[in-house]
Amino acid sequence: MQVSKWGNSLAVRLPKRLVENMGLKEGDNVDIVPAGDQRIAITIPDRRTTFLEKLRALQEPTPDGFRWSRDEANER
Repeated sequence: MQVSKWGNSLAVRLPKRLVENMGLKEGDNVDIVPAGDQRIAITIPDRRTTFLEKLRALQEPTPDGFRWSRDEANER
């Protein structure tokens, strides 16, 4: 593979076979990390876990004894 200039960054095109094997599509996020002196590893972050962690960080604790009630939530 060849390293190319893309704006102020460097880029590498991923071969079609690798993209298909990893199930990647345009717009996906990947993590690229060193995997030795002259190697890199491409990983796909778990978006569901990341989303749930962010959601839980926003969640406030509920008062003691609080229970969700679908009927109460839907009352008008």
